[in-house]
Amino acid sequence: MPVLPRDKHLRPHSTQLRNNPTPQERRLWYEFLRTASPQWNRQRIIGEYIADFFCAKARLVIELNGNQHYEGGKLIEYDQIRTDYFEALGLKLLRFKNEEITQNFTEVCQVIQKETERRLKKER
Repeated sequence: MPVLPRDKHLRPHSTQLRNNPTPQERRLWYEFLRTASPQWNRQRIIGEYIADFFCAKARLVIELNGNQHYEGGKLIEYDQIRTDYFEALGLKLLRFKNEEITQNFTEVCQVIQKETERRLKKER
């Protein structure tokens, strides 16, 4: 598995984000990802971006987005560039709205688990 690029200048910011999660990030981490297998990381630096959650073994990124990430119901250009960057590195990105974590937590966890399993099978 190739080593992913990391902009080490982002470390203080990633630490700040990890220490001050949104309520939705906190819930997803403590109620699901923290004990999930394989291991997940929070606020992982990948290139010039900080991914909310990252599973190296499944090469899977999870992003949680508030309403500021959408204009007229469409993902803003910055997020599309970010998605394209992750995909160019061979990573899969799952993006969820904060309200999905709040209203459909079990379903979000099921989607993450299924995609993780699918990606692990693909790697074998």
